[in-house]
Amino acid sequence: MGHVLTPVSPPPGEVVKTADQRVILHGVPWSHYEVLLALRGEASVPRLTYLSGELELMSPSQDRERIKKLLARLLETYALAKGLPLNGFGSWTLRSAPRERGAEPDECYVLGDARGKDRPNLAIEVVWTSGSLDKLAVYGGLGVGEVWFWREGRIEVHVLRDGAYARVERSALLPDLDLELLRRFLAYDDQTRAAREYLAELRGA
Repeated sequence: MGHVLTPVSPPPGEVVKTADQRVILHGVPWSHYEVLLALRGEASVPRLTYLSGELELMSPSQDRERIKKLLARLLETYALAKGLPLNGFGSWTLRSAPRERGAEPDECYVLGDARGKDRPNLAIEVVWTSGSLDKLAVYGGLGVGEVWFWREGRIEVHVLRDGAYARVERSALLPDLDLELLRRFLAYDDQTRAAREYLAELRGA
């Protein structure tokens, strides 16, 4: 297709157990992005992100998948404990041709009735290795109200306000969620134990 290909690797000295495999193509028309989505079909990889002519193809590492799954289980445990109608959609393919944006989050959720919704209320991204496209620029163009980044054991919350994301201390979607408490359980290796003990903590609060 005549595009410039940029392989992205972890910077020298960065210590990771497993690294995401990522390639970024430049100068890719929207039509080619849609063709690649169709060719991939129902396969889970590579995950595709598109931003104004730049296309990222990413195969997530085992560690990234472990973290995003644990975070998802804990968030769903919170919703269960609090009786919240939180509906998960995994790596839902989100796209807008007019805005030239496309994304597949690590996890995403709709709070409440999801019927007829064309985007989630919350997208979650695990930042495991560097070099990705600007995900906030992508999600902002898609109109996703809240984006969480897991980064080095912490959760960063960004809320869309007047067309731009503002970093905040608490979730606007789930304002009663204690992110510091949630973070404690993200350090567990055993996901079932983490969810069980987190649930006990929530019920004892």
